[in-house]
Amino acid sequence: MSTEDPTLERHYKGHKDVVTALDFSPSMKQLVTSSLDHTVMIWNFRQQTRAYRFVGHTDAVNDVCFSPSGNIMASVSRDRTVRLWIPNIRGDSTVFRAHNATIRSVDFSPDGQQLVTGSDDKTIKFWSVHRHKFVCSLPTHTNWVRCVRFSPDGHMLVSCADDKTIKLHDVQTASTIHSFPELKGSSNHVAFHPSGTCIAAANTDNSVKIYDIRTLKLLQHYDAHSGPVHRLSFHPSGHILMTCSADGTLKLLDLLEGRPIYTLHGHQGAVTCCGFAFSGEYFASGGKDKQVMLWKTNFKPVEPCPALEVTEDANFSQPLDVTVAVSPDDSENEEVTTVESHSKPNTFQNFSGQKENQTTSGNADEDMATSLQEVKGSLEHINTQLSTITQTLVILEQRLSLAENKITELVNNQRSSH
Repeated sequence: MSTEDPTLERHYKGHKDVVTALDFSPSMKQLVTSSLDHTVMIWNFRQQTRAYRFVGHTDAVNDVCFSPSGNIMASVSRDRTVRLWIPNIRGDSTVFRAHNATIRSVDFSPDGQQLVTGSDDKTIKFWSVHRHKFVCSLPTHTNWVRCVRFSPDGHMLVSCADDKTIKLHDVQTASTIHSFPELKGSSNHVAFHPSGTCIAAANTDNSVKIYDIRTLKLLQHYDAHSGPVHRLSFHPSGHILMTCSADGTLKLLDLLEGRPIYTLHGHQGAVTCCGFAFSGEYFASGGKDKQVMLWKTNFKPVEPCPALEVTEDANFSQPLDVTVAVSPDDSENEEVTTVESHSKPNTFQNFSGQKENQTTSGNADEDMATSLQEVKGSLEHINTQLSTITQTLVILEQRLSLAENKITELVNNQRSSH
């Protein structure tokens, strides 16, 4: 698979607490990370270019991602808000109250038009990106929602929660299609295979599982880690799955052979997030040690993998260990520019450049939508009652006409008899 082992290219230090999530920009010029330190940071790959620290959230930031075009970033926080950032030094952002509890997950649809969030309030919510409006809610889980992700074609969602289920959802109908139960533990993170035919789950019982969404069956099961698995990411080719764990390691799993091929050591303590770049040439990791590491894969070019096959549980051959000794003191202390948010919570700006006069938050939009739905339901109920009354009056009128005819007939008969 590889011409040589994966190598550590750069490591950054700038966050002041655990790194919670990361994402590469589509242009491959930047890497965005979020942290328990309440901030979002952008790391530029060009040498001697400052990192940007975006300040706006008032509590831990749990997830962050770039839009497909790369011109917007979305972050979600324990402060119950979503922030949409323009990734430049001005710090322009839009903020809206999205949930009634901590928000743990955010993802853009492939066309960039929608945003989906998952929260401790047990709901999944859809949002219009450019209109900054609540679209609908999916209250399908019975416990905290840990992760929610769009499928590559944008037609489906996969989510996982502390209710020990992984669920598939239809985006168009906002309905749940199927539920996979996790008996031994719950899932921390889920992701779609690039082909869209299967999903992978990172579990608290130290396992990684891959399910086929066409047959709704388990395809592969890996007991690769000795601690809870925090996150995972598919290589764009679909051949490799990367996982990171509380055991302090990253693993690269060969999905065609059904076995781990690399164990990577570098972080001091739990590895909390990881992800491949869009090209697959690089990947990154973040950890409890507050560090961000940029790795080069060194894989040979491979053809995309259309689908995976069933692989039985096996006694895997020992993966190759790659140890990178990185001391926190040796990390590159990046020159960081702190960017204060210039957002106004109740005034939104359309990212197409057109301003919208908006005076309600996401929560108010949701209340408005709920109220309109209630009014619509009431009107439909009244309409049904009016239809019933109308039909009853018609029947009564017909009966009265029949009675009048019979009375007239009786009167005429009595007159003729006399």
